[in-house]
Amino acid sequence: MTDRRARIERATKETKVLVEIDLDGSGAVDVATGVPFYDHMLTAFGAHGGFDLTVHAEGDVEIEAHHTVEDVAICLGQAIRQALGDKAGITRFGDAWVPMDESLAHAAVDVSGRPYFVHVGEPETLEAFTISGSSVPYHTVINRHVFESLSFHAQIALHVRVIHGRDPHHITEAEYKAVARALRQAVAIDPKAHGKVPSTKGVL
Repeated sequence: MTDRRARIERATKETKVLVEIDLDGSGAVDVATGVPFYDHMLTAFGAHGGFDLTVHAEGDVEIEAHHTVEDVAICLGQAIRQALGDKAGITRFGDAWVPMDESLAHAAVDVSGRPYFVHVGEPETLEAFTISGSSVPYHTVINRHVFESLSFHAQIALHVRVIHGRDPHHITEAEYKAVARALRQAVAIDPKAHGKVPSTKGVL
């Protein structure tokens, strides 16, 4: 099997980001973005995806976390796309249901090469909620943009649904874990594929 690792660096006037990923890792993570709750979510993403994941970011968090969160999502998507290579032998599709106490989220992935994103079910009140606990809060309104950026830059079709939930922390974490678990399935090597690209077109 070919090496399925990638390293992406991005530097702007607002942020400096490094993302490294190994799709065939063991869930080892090293995450430091300057946004503690986002670190928590990305740590869960790497662990539940079964990826070795390094994310280091410095950004203008004194203004708001938005730029850092967005640019990390962009780099993470690009790293996944790069690590997939020609996608030969992958399972391609994946889905996962993740409950977290009162919350339930579902994610479905198609590593199609055609970015598309659907996001439904988050309570309207979630958009106005801020997860604090540190000097740099995480505004849950950005959840949709994170997954949209990931989908676009990884070139995957991604559907994320919140079935029900009340606690913004639980809802957000269930979404991140569901996306990770679905992606874990989709990028896994399928022994029945015999190294072929899983498409009648011959390319993804």
